[in-house]
Amino acid sequence: QVHLVESGGGSVQAGGSLRLSCAASGFPYVNNLMGWFRQAPGKEREGVASIYARGGGTYVNYASSVKGRFTISQDNAKNTLYLQMNSLKPEDTAMYYCAAEVGKYSGAIGPLAPDRYNYWGQGTQVTVSS
Repeated sequence: QVHLVESGGGSVQAGGSLRLSCAASGFPYVNNLMGWFRQAPGKEREGVASIYARGGGTYVNYASSVKGRFTISQDNAKNTLYLQMNSLKPEDTAMYYCAAEVGKYSGAIGPLAPDRYNYWGQGTQVTVSS
């Protein structure tokens, strides 16, 4: 059974940093598309970053709003996905979710689209104050 458990959220002031972690279990972690999403109150869930490692290459994508500030990475030995968030802004405040595409391939859907993923964690809250 697939499990994704996020941690690392919290409250920081603008300009601060946080590192989110997502512990994955129940599926072969390598060679699966993994992503981070966020959802603020009253807004749709949006893709933040994605990562896909296959054939010796690693492919990452970022939302334009976080490019240059956030970094997605993974430790295959620990089955863990990370999101390093620097220079945080109040508009980054949201619930952050880890997601995985497991057992299917939907290449026609972009890697930052929620519909691409079939497993989700429970989320971790990030609050950035001005």
